[in-house]
Amino acid sequence: MIGDAVDAITRAFGEVQQWLFESAVQPLLFHAGLGNLVADGYRATGWLLVGLLQIGVMLTLLRALERWRPVEPVTDRAAVRVDVIYTLMHRLGLVRVGLFFAVDPLWDLLIGKLRVWGLPTWSIDGLWPGVTDVALVSFVLYLLLFDLVDYALHRAQHQWGWWWQLHAVHHSQRQMTMWSDNRNHLLDDLIRDTVLVGVALLVGVAPTQFVAIVAITQLVESLSHANVRLSFGRIGQRLLVGPQYHRLHHRIGLGHESGGAGTLGGHNFAVLFPVWDMLFGSARFDTRYEPTGIRDQLPEAGGRDYGRGFWAQQGLGLKRLLRQLPLPGRGDDRARA
Repeated sequence: MIGDAVDAITRAFGEVQQWLFESAVQPLLFHAGLGNLVADGYRATGWLLVGLLQIGVMLTLLRALERWRPVEPVTDRAAVRVDVIYTLMHRLGLVRVGLFFAVDPLWDLLIGKLRVWGLPTWSIDGLWPGVTDVALVSFVLYLLLFDLVDYALHRAQHQWGWWWQLHAVHHSQRQMTMWSDNRNHLLDDLIRDTVLVGVALLVGVAPTQFVAIVAITQLVESLSHANVRLSFGRIGQRLLVGPQYHRLHHRIGLGHESGGAGTLGGHNFAVLFPVWDMLFGSARFDTRYEPTGIRDQLPEAGGRDYGRGFWAQQGLGLKRLLRQLPLPGRGDDRARA
């Protein structure tokens, strides 16, 4: 029954994608003299459609939740508007187009070379014939795999000083809302997405499954950043990352700075499934809702500026990164960056 429903949704999505491509995207490509990119344009149409569906869910369901039980009143609407810009850039495909031109060709070339040199083709679908080749089972396994990779990347973003200088753009938002998930430095996104695309190519995940994995992950992340007092309960919050669980990750003095032995600079790094935090000792299940941000943003800690607008945030992130690089004659200044 579940398989039939998934098949029906997939068919419906494909029909809408085909219609949108033939009625809008394909004519634009030919008009611009880019007929050689028709196949890529069709894939891009799929990402655009997914983004439109996500934004529709955000503006209806997630917005209703934020109005129902907000954690705090939104007093800095200018900061939230910048987050909206980030979200539109990511969900409507602008960042995906950049990745297509900058990353995908390089990965295709590298994987092709590795195949020629004898790298075997590996796929989760073939691990247990009759079980893992069932579409729903393989999808769940791929979802778990990519979530584990995301968890590892997220810990690295906090542990490695140079990467934190970029990831700090995300944590510098003091007013978390459903739009905050995509508030990232573009270089931070490029590094993370490059790894995820590489893993997708190595394990042979089907393009349609990869799109679905990304779509589900992004929607859960939008929910987990939402300004809503919502817990999934004692058991539920151990099964799926929600707003209460993830807000702890953004809490001043807990999410990044209260690390130390065994936590690698914080808690609650999981993107979808808290099981990774529980397995690796980084889970916290506090029930309080406290202010979010980075400690050095506070007036008593110096009031560090992470940028108000999009370009300011991107530029300051690069400056912080450059101060972290081991350049000659710099000494130990990087520790204070």
